Amino acid sequence: MERGDKPAILVTGGAGYIGAHTAKLLAERGFLPVVFDNLSTGFREAVRWGPLAHGDIRNRAALGEAIDAHGVKAVVHFAGLIEVGRSVARPDLFWEVNVAGTTALLSVMRERGVGRLVFSSSAAVYGQAGRGPLDTIAEDADKAPASPYGDTKLAAEWLIRAQCHAYGLSAVALRYFNAAAADPSGQIGEAHEPETHLIPLAIAAALGRGKPLTVFGRDFQTPDGTCLRDYIHVGDLAAAHVAALEVELAAGEFEAFNVGTGEGRSVLEVVEAVGRITGREVPYSVGARRAGDPPSLVADPSRARRRLGWSAKQSSLDQIVADALHWESSPAYGAGQRAPADRRRPVIAA
Repeated sequence: MERGDKPAILVTGGAGYIGAHTAKLLAERGFLPVVFDNLSTGFREAVRWGPLAHGDIRNRAALGEAIDAHGVKAVVHFAGLIEVGRSVARPDLFWEVNVAGTTALLSVMRERGVGRLVFSSSAAVYGQAGRGPLDTIAEDADKAPASPYGDTKLAAEWLIRAQCHAYGLSAVALRYFNAAAADPSGQIGEAHEPETHLIPLAIAAALGRGKPLTVFGRDFQTPDGTCLRDYIHVGDLAAAHVAALEVELAAGEFEAFNVGTGEGRSVLEVVEAVGRITGREVPYSVGARRAGDPPSLVADPSRARRRLGWSAKQSSLDQIVADALHWESSPAYGAGQRAPADRRRPVIAA
């Protein structure tokens, strides 16, 4: 889309981790990010660069009011549930929020004539079907999600594609791999409650602020026996969303892109990097594999380079760990920061 005089972009889930970083970059690039979030997992303190519209993604009236109030021209859609383990226990809730919520958003966009969408998808749509243990993943790889979370992301992509064909929407789905790090400014960062991601858990263990790390499995078909993952700096992810918003697409066109570095890093490589950057040993033990963990999830990002003109610029493992450490040492909000008494954290109703 063309950039005019501060065009307004609705950022659903924009008070969350990746959404907040994208809102910041949108503002820096001349857009007005209008954050739409129910603050069930996001943080009011992370909304710094535009207005906050408080609402649930399934609430069509609230979505319409936010779009009307700010003259929204496009949507970047992050809002949804992300915990893989929880999706196994509550698949109904994940389908209700991630798929029915996307249905509600698409309906309101069509009613309001908002014709551009960037969707936060996931490498979870691929699973491990049809690949060797160390193969990189291209966008045309077989889709075989290994969790209800992955199922809902793939279903939402199908829904968006169908809406493009039926109603002339243009949309991009970004399938990203392992988001990590934090904005170097220290204003926003990763603040999941509870935290389940490797890098912040390893940092907490090294600093003595958390339990010793558990490495889940050391018998995978990888160079050191631990899982390989493609870690992408959240700043690079934000840049991919802006590039996807600006790429030329015809009405009715839908495209999907992997967002990763193309380089896999093992769990033990991450542990070593955290120890090196913090100057402290990371205490860890080796546990059993987790069900459904593939040995390797590494992107082939060449299509995004060609079509979006995007590539990872700040995703070296050392920079990711250094920026994560800067945030984890003094978070502006989240578990390490006392929340204001008036902060609202409503929980999504089941």
